[in-house]
Amino acid sequence: MKILTFTSLFPNSARPELGVFIRQRVQHVAQLPDTSVEVIAPVPYCPSWLAGKHWRIYRGIPQRETAENLAVWHPRYAFLPKISMPLHGALMFLGALNTGRRLHRRFTFDFIDAHYVYPDGFAAVLLGKILKIPVVISARGTDINVFPSFALIRPLIRWTLQQAKGLVAVSSALKDQMVLLGAAPDKIRVIPNGVDMERFEPMDRSEARRSLGIPITGAVIVSVGSLVPAKRHELLIEAVAQLAKQVPELKAYIIGDGPLRSELEALRRSTHTEERVFLLGERPNTELYRWFSAADVSCLVSAREGWPNVVMESLACGTPMVATRVGGIPEIIVSSDLGTLVAENLHSIAHGIASALERKWDREILVRYARSRTWEVVATEVEQYLSSLTKVCPP
Repeated sequence: MKILTFTSLFPNSARPELGVFIRQRVQHVAQLPDTSVEVIAPVPYCPSWLAGKHWRIYRGIPQRETAENLAVWHPRYAFLPKISMPLHGALMFLGALNTGRRLHRRFTFDFIDAHYVYPDGFAAVLLGKILKIPVVISARGTDINVFPSFALIRPLIRWTLQQAKGLVAVSSALKDQMVLLGAAPDKIRVIPNGVDMERFEPMDRSEARRSLGIPITGAVIVSVGSLVPAKRHELLIEAVAQLAKQVPELKAYIIGDGPLRSELEALRRSTHTEERVFLLGERPNTELYRWFSAADVSCLVSAREGWPNVVMESLACGTPMVATRVGGIPEIIVSSDLGTLVAENLHSIAHGIASALERKWDREILVRYARSRTWEVVATEVEQYLSSLTKVCPP
């Protein structure tokens, strides 16, 4: 089977932490017998007169890269932030068209494997129509949970879902939302993400803390997620402040960056948690296992999620989760032996953290559960789904 993966979220030399979970799935699918994959990962065209670090990053991305034996192509497309959002998918398609044609002449793809419904999936459907290749689109979360709220984008998402030959949802909750948007239920396959058990493995807690330079004693919370409104980090900070007397040595380390950093810094000051809550910024994906292993508990108090990879990654390191009951999270935390599900309010979150810190967890149960969902398992499920579609897709 020859597959053309199409996504702007594929990691590149300038942004190696972008879409690591997409790269993992694609690479493991490519390792299956009789399967080959090429990747088109469009990036915005950035002329030299555009100032700013953001644009310089894009200019530094080469036209072609290799990622662990995967050929990755980076065609440029016109893009104006905010202004061109309704045209984003069409512009991405136009920018990638020549590359898609050239690769198809060389490889004659059986499927286009697109990730993110809009703009990537929309562009992939247009490309598939031109090249006469069936398109399968994987929905990830924000593309279904948030983007349809934009009036100009919603009909483009509905059209994309209806035109795709196949759809993948990373959780049943996300599938339900796709159906509400007009996708046919029998066209959707739920295939959750996996976890890299070679990268995320348990480490002795004291050793992990020493390696990170944090106190060996005392309770530690880690939370991994961008500093954006949906992650609700303010609730975690307020919960830590509330637990100050109950858990005197409690410290929380928040890993991620984003537009709310200054607001969260101000909240640390106003809640007098500067010595308890630490905003660490972004950290390499390869370092996260140390933080998960160092923590007594991981927290994810989001307002919405698709299938958050950090939950399985934490469990793979033997660390239980305290997480809000949203999106695909209840589909991961299926037992009280794995973590604690809480409501989206301060009282429930603080109570859940306190209870989790008091409990003695069996790390072996957590690790064993995570090992049941490797990327090898995911790749096999993807291949089986694509194979089933060959029976209904026209040649």
